[in-house]
Amino acid sequence: MENSKKNIGRMDQFRRLTKRTQFQEQSPHHFTSPSLALHPSATTAFDYSDEFPFQRNHALHSVSSMILMNRRKLMPIFPSSLMKLWNKWEIRVMVLLSLFLQILLIFLGSRRKYTSRKWIGVIIWLAYLSADWIATVSIGILMNQEEDCEEKSPPTNFVIMAFWAPFLLVHLGGPDTITAYSLEDNELWLRHFLGLLTQFGGAFYVFLKSWNGEALNFLAIPVFFIGLIKYGERTWVLRSASSSHFRDAMLPRPDPGPNYAKIMDGYSLKKAEGYNVSLCRGIETSQLVNHSPPAAINSIVPDAAILQAAYYFFNNFKRLFADLILSFQDRQDSQSFFQSTSWEEVFMVIETELGFMYDVLYTKSAVVYSRFGSLLRCISLFCTISVLIAFSSIDRNRYSTTDVIITYWLLAGGIVIEIYAIAVLLSSDWTELWLSKHKNPVLKLLYQTLFSHRLCFQVPYLFPEKSRWSNSMAQHNLISICLKDKPVRCSGIQELLGINEALQAYQCKISKVSPDLKRSILEILREKSKGASDIEACKRICSQRGDNVLERMNCIQKLGWSVKVEFDRSVLLWHIATDLCYYTDLKKNPNSVESSNCKSSKVLSDYMMYLLVMCPFMLPNGIGKIRYQDSCAEAVEFFQERNYITSQSEACSTLLQVSTEILPLDVKGDRSKSVIFDACRLAKCLQSLETEEQWQCEQKWEMMSNVWVEMLAHGAGQCQWNHHAKQLAQGGELLTHVWLLMAHFGITEHFQISQGHARVRLVVN
Repeated sequence: MENSKKNIGRMDQFRRLTKRTQFQEQSPHHFTSPSLALHPSATTAFDYSDEFPFQRNHALHSVSSMILMNRRKLMPIFPSSLMKLWNKWEIRVMVLLSLFLQILLIFLGSRRKYTSRKWIGVIIWLAYLSADWIATVSIGILMNQEEDCEEKSPPTNFVIMAFWAPFLLVHLGGPDTITAYSLEDNELWLRHFLGLLTQFGGAFYVFLKSWNGEALNFLAIPVFFIGLIKYGERTWVLRSASSSHFRDAMLPRPDPGPNYAKIMDGYSLKKAEGYNVSLCRGIETSQLVNHSPPAAINSIVPDAAILQAAYYFFNNFKRLFADLILSFQDRQDSQSFFQSTSWEEVFMVIETELGFMYDVLYTKSAVVYSRFGSLLRCISLFCTISVLIAFSSIDRNRYSTTDVIITYWLLAGGIVIEIYAIAVLLSSDWTELWLSKHKNPVLKLLYQTLFSHRLCFQVPYLFPEKSRWSNSMAQHNLISICLKDKPVRCSGIQELLGINEALQAYQCKISKVSPDLKRSILEILREKSKGASDIEACKRICSQRGDNVLERMNCIQKLGWSVKVEFDRSVLLWHIATDLCYYTDLKKNPNSVESSNCKSSKVLSDYMMYLLVMCPFMLPNGIGKIRYQDSCAEAVEFFQERNYITSQSEACSTLLQVSTEILPLDVKGDRSKSVIFDACRLAKCLQSLETEEQWQCEQKWEMMSNVWVEMLAHGAGQCQWNHHAKQLAQGGELLTHVWLLMAHFGITEHFQISQGHARVRLVVN
């Protein structure tokens, strides 16, 4: 009995303690001495660890919670004045920032099509990722702002802020010049569709809560309409450019072919009746038809013929970007055109085709460059101007001057974006293509006004240049990198952030694609296409990576070992050997390296090394990165032991002085994948062509140039379509142009239809 009474007394004391702590949690300002709670006596006065351990923990938790709440009150993170200022300007700053990002995207979005500058890509990347986030957060702030405005702020302030919500929907729709930053963004179209529903719902909720019958409420309705148009366009374009829908849109109708069962039934019936039955094979009528690009109707457009040819082949060969097959008719049409066209026009057609492909994958061209899209542009511009005029005519004195100015900025910014989008539309290849198909006096006057003078499209840094790709190649030189190799500050941080490769790419030099190189590529591919008679021949030509050139020039026995190894090893060997030969010839006779073949070999060598190091996904699979790192390590060690080497010329001559009589594999083993001294062997073999085979220096460089072009073609043919499409958004790659040119010449494995339907008839005797 005594023990039970003691337990009851302890329970009463515990209840009083818990009630006290709960009261202090609800009213923390009554707690005057939090330090007492931490005193040992405060925790030992009532020790229930034996009978009631859970009550003790609960009490201590309540006390500690109260202490933290008091500390938060006593030590705020930001001053209250700063918090008040931020709460006042938060939504205003976010809305203006959203508008700024939209202007930045529409001005810079199309420039990545023809520029390879890394800083532009970084700016577009940051703006693209931030734009949607800023607009979405702003709508959320407006939804919360509404609750605050009901109690503390005048309703008029919230009415004009709610008027900004449909503008944020317009911003979420994005500009016409960029809908996807990368191909992966197109695959997320369903997420954007969900965003369309949720963000429209949020903006409409803000609109309904702010409705009080004012004129400003009615002005929000047309802006909502514009926002739905823009956001709906973006979602539809992303869906159309996604890999599955893009592929499905180009799938041909199911083709069962000639009725085999019916033919064989007739054959068996006649044979059973005692007739001698044979099959007479005919020729498919489509094989006898030679299609060619349509002629331009309006010759006032300078590149009308180029645009017509590019669009004609684009409609057929865009199936390559969906990994679909092509027919013999496609090959026949393109071969007949490209075999008889000059190299300038050939590369203009290729770059125009790829420009069309970029527009389809990364912009709103699928909607904009149509009658319906043009109509929507006019409606959007008309609605925005009408809202601006109406807003200027209503009573604005009830609203804050700052909010009125921000509203004017939103309306003016929307009009500027719409006008700029229309200007870009009118100056595009799509518009010139449309004009080349129509001929009348009104269109002639329009063209002379907008295109012949081009006054409004020649403002520097304002309107995009009339370029379709960067026309450049990045350059990466192994020996040059190894000579400059020094310990990098904060290298550990760079590796942790994963920006090493990005910094290396930023340091790469850029070289323009010369006319001589284009001419050389076209001549070699044109010669190869003559042997592409069937699918097996195409496969054989695509597999050639220098061996065909060496065999044709009777060098296969001396140099064949360098092209019969893995492709990445072969690229490294020929890259280092090209440098060694270049600086050796430069030292002997500076004029010898001024030939077009020598220059082409040098830039292609550095370009292929750039692809191997910075874009290995565009070349056949291998261990190229490991070989490159091991080769760099051996070269750096070699140069550091000979610290008198200060230039590439000295480095190359010193490397060639090393004896390579014994194979490096026999001396070093195969653990290290370095190819430095194997490349020295190759360079000595190349130089021996002049001393032993009595070759001219120009003949040697012609052979090396042809080997590099064949390696380039091999790499282009092995690269997957999605990697080619990815590079279109980074200024384009020469490798992609060569890949499409090879397809036009019939040098691709995508031609799986070699003869079409067999037309047979039964011959009964």
